[in-house]
Amino acid sequence: MRKQATIRDVARDAGVSVAVVSRVLNDGTVAPPTKAKVVAAIERLGYQPRAAARELQQRATATIGLVLTDLANPFFARLADRIVWEARARGIHVLLLTTQEDPHLEAESIETLVGRSAGAVIATPTGGNADRWARLTELGVNVVFVDREIDELPEADVVAISNDLSAETATQHLLDLGHQRIAFISGPLSTSTGRDRIIGFRKAMNRAGVTIDERLICPIPFRGDSGSDAMGALLALPSPPTGLIVGNTAQVRSTVHRLKQSPIAVPDDLSLIVFDGNPWTELVSPPLSIIRQPIDLLALHSVELAAGRMRGALTDSPRHIRVNAEFVQRSSSAPPTSPPAR
Repeated sequence: MRKQATIRDVARDAGVSVAVVSRVLNDGTVAPPTKAKVVAAIERLGYQPRAAARELQQRATATIGLVLTDLANPFFARLADRIVWEARARGIHVLLLTTQEDPHLEAESIETLVGRSAGAVIATPTGGNADRWARLTELGVNVVFVDREIDELPEADVVAISNDLSAETATQHLLDLGHQRIAFISGPLSTSTGRDRIIGFRKAMNRAGVTIDERLICPIPFRGDSGSDAMGALLALPSPPTGLIVGNTAQVRSTVHRLKQSPIAVPDDLSLIVFDGNPWTELVSPPLSIIRQPIDLLALHSVELAAGRMRGALTDSPRHIRVNAEFVQRSSSAPPTSPPAR
């Protein structure tokens, strides 16, 4: 059986870029001789992405697929709301799929999108399925990763915060206060956010010449109550930390709940910084120092990229947009009450 032609095959056969083929499919501005070459290549190769030969006349690009990991996480619930708002403001519909941080469900979602008429997909990847995401792009679907990225797909557009810098900033704040035994609870190392935030933590610690106790670094899953377990394990150490950064947004509440059940006082016994901009962080006692992620900007840039790709208005080169998170100091971080151990 002959392999189904992809948009890259058409571009190669016509001697043009993928962006030019996309513009032809979207009735964008293309020189008539170039358009004729692309149309001839499409006919010659029998290119019919998503089993929809109508792409040459009326490609359905008024829909964006949105693949998010966990709507129970307030961060992603807010992100979904803002992406839908930005898309509707541009006359674009949104098809929402969730994966519950499960690579198998993510694979099913990708396969669903292969047969749908979405002109682009905005997604927060689980960290796996690089081959399936690549296949989606080969079929002519524009992919924009938001919040996370996949190292094996450098050609994809990415919109994310500067995760390493944010973790570095939070760590430096605790170091400046005089803390040395600083713990870091991150997301799983299979995700770019988990890896990059630990990189930022290590960078600040190494620059300060502070020895890192590897037991104080806790990469944990996003779902479940792993934050509570990690907090319990840290408090049970012979020499527990005097400072803690929770760089796993989904586990902030679980971690804080376990801390509230313990005799540990914040910030007298433990200074605390969390990656969570939800209003409740300001209402607890003491109010928590936070890394506030600019969800509105993440949504805005993601939709702008997806819409631009669908219109064929952007060049082939991938766009990597980094937005800065904000460190907000409140009452949960203070100098340690006893001198650091030497």
